[in-house]
Amino acid sequence: MVWADYLTSYKNFLKLEKSLSANTIEAYMKDIQKFIDYSETDSPLTVTQADIRSFIDEIDTEDGMSSRSQARILSGIKSFFKYLVIHDIIEHDPSEMIETPKLGRKLPTVLSPEEIDDLINAIDLGSETGYRNRAILETLYGCGLRVSELISLKLTDLHFTESYLKIKGKGSKERLVPMGRGMKDAITLYIHNYRDTLNIYHKDENILFLNRRGHAMTRVMVFTIIKDLAQKIGLKKPISPHTFRHSFASQLIDAGADLKAIQEMLGHESITTTEIYTHLDREYLRDTILRFHPRS
Repeated sequence: MVWADYLTSYKNFLKLEKSLSANTIEAYMKDIQKFIDYSETDSPLTVTQADIRSFIDEIDTEDGMSSRSQARILSGIKSFFKYLVIHDIIEHDPSEMIETPKLGRKLPTVLSPEEIDDLINAIDLGSETGYRNRAILETLYGCGLRVSELISLKLTDLHFTESYLKIKGKGSKERLVPMGRGMKDAITLYIHNYRDTLNIYHKDENILFLNRRGHAMTRVMVFTIIKDLAQKIGLKKPISPHTFRHSFASQLIDAGADLKAIQEMLGHESITTTEIYTHLDREYLRDTILRFHPRS
């Protein structure tokens, strides 16, 4: 068997047993392919620890390759060889003793409420897609969604009476996120003024956010909308759809919201991830200790 055979079975393992999203699986495949291209080995059965170390040393010298990117690539390689060991395809894992590059805690870019307002107010509601774009920003910011969650939202996920969204996140895990009045109004206006006027592709009839041709939107389209609005208002910060997720969490923390509740709304498995996204300040940590520690 050659690389392609093992990669196919590994891909099925990630999809069926690990329930990873298509985007995550594709990222794993690309990272492993980088190693294959470098090592020029015919099969994973012949890979040695020295091969992997040499590859890690190589990408360490690449311009612009951050330690976080290196760690992600190594994580994908380790996951693949661990799979081969678990399924008795190889006896020893050549990546086992290779350490992951140390990572710093990089704080995310966030927007102030005023900057959010400026971006939303910059949308021309007289344009064909104005109401849609406003609903997109209100939803990203109002619920802290990932862009993949946004574009896969369905009409049947909207529960206006109870004021919540049903979100299918990473690993197909579902969660409920409350909806505010502004977001509900924006979605309602979008549906009546734009979505209901489209000739909708039959496979996307239940998808909430659609393009002009009545098809589901792509991640790239959402990135482009946000980039164009940032340029329009002269915003100098580098932002993306995920910036609205960071801002959602950060502003809830600043207002005194419970960290555990934010973790659940964001769909994080670990509260450590939530702490990174919300970049907790010292004053908040101090108040938390004074309020809840038994010796305070």
